[in-house]
Amino acid sequence: MPSFLLDGRFFARFRDNDTVLVLQLGTISDRDALMQLDPTSFFFTEHYRDYPAVLIRLAEVPRSLFADVVTEARRQVAALRAARPRHKSRPGVKRRASSRPQRRLWHE
Repeated sequence: MPSFLLDGRFFARFRDNDTVLVLQLGTISDRDALMQLDPTSFFFTEHYRDYPAVLIRLAEVPRSLFADVVTEARRQVAALRAARPRHKSRPGVKRRASSRPQRRLWHE
């Protein structure tokens, strides 16, 4: 699935036919707080249990809350160190292009 990167680090991606947004958060406790605040809009699956990410039902979440959550998540992810490159360049060796398209939102 294509994903949105923030300075080389995973930030978000769509799933379930673009009806759900997977959003990277600062901590798992942030996710827990969102789920307590609005369990209809915010949830996670077993796959994301150990990751600081929340799934957002886009049709359910109030627009103002969505904007606040994405803005805060962006601030938290931007504060993390930039992700390390996956492959080290070696002179004379061409790196194969990734088959997974990725979208870059912000570069800070």
